[in-house]
Amino acid sequence: MSPHKSGHFNGTHFFNPESAHHAQIRGRSGLLRLIRARLLRDRKSWASWPARIENKPYPPPDPSTPSITWIGHSSFLLCLGTGMNVLTDPVFSERCSPVRFAGPKRVRAPGLSIEALPDIHLILLSHNHYDHMDIASLRLIRHRFPAAHIVTSLGNAAFLKRKRLPGATELDWWETTTLHDAHITATPSKHFAARTLRDRNETLWAGFMLNHHGQKIYFAGDSGYTKFFSEIRHRLGAPDLALLPIGAYAPREMMAAMHINPVEAVQAFQDLSAKRAIGMHFGTFQLTAEAIGAPEQELAVALTDADISPERFFTLDVGETAPL
Repeated sequence: MSPHKSGHFNGTHFFNPESAHHAQIRGRSGLLRLIRARLLRDRKSWASWPARIENKPYPPPDPSTPSITWIGHSSFLLCLGTGMNVLTDPVFSERCSPVRFAGPKRVRAPGLSIEALPDIHLILLSHNHYDHMDIASLRLIRHRFPAAHIVTSLGNAAFLKRKRLPGATELDWWETTTLHDAHITATPSKHFAARTLRDRNETLWAGFMLNHHGQKIYFAGDSGYTKFFSEIRHRLGAPDLALLPIGAYAPREMMAAMHINPVEAVQAFQDLSAKRAIGMHFGTFQLTAEAIGAPEQELAVALTDADISPERFFTLDVGETAPL
């Protein structure tokens, strides 16, 4: 880790370099606001659905064919078709929580089990929140695929090593590493990091641009709306496929600094000049106040308003596969 090089590190903590008005959640008061947002969740909006939503029986992907499969939330399997397979923020656990008996519980089983995964070579790990960095899942994946390499944002490698997950490569924003024939660049996002009350923003948050034989796949991780979407396009080129969050955005006054909503996701899609996009970060764990179906419904309206075809920006069912 080399935070002294970073223009978004003040010597002790990382920060969002955009204006204070759009700043990240800060300290204990910020955490209390986040907890309040989760306590204000309208459980009725999800209670009308079954406690466990049954996944459709989609066939597993063929690893020899370039494809993307939505496992759920922000977890995707990317089969690049050249013997290289990638997971993004893999969460297979029943809850995204520091404890097993409480916290947001998944309403859909993962679209693929760890046992059903093809050989995994690369894991992209955007930041340390429990719905993105799931230690139990990472250990199981590493046990099955010992050579799977983790690429993450600054400050997370030491923590992962303490959790018996050594060897991660950590990147600052705009830094690039290469694995096999893929170039991975960490990209800026507007978010925050914490796993406890005592480690607020001691590690960085990021997205990733994966460039594989000229095909560019952008994984946004978590982010509020930011000028960096345009800068990513300017510096790294327009992605062929962008994986953009569309959920966990209400109430807006609390969540806007850290999570884009569907309208902002469409704006990010335009800022990036992406050829296609897939929505993520919805419909798996109830983290905030919007109804379970709201992200997809509001995305459809936003695409119509922006005159963008739903064939260009769409969502997948859990377990569904689309061609890359």
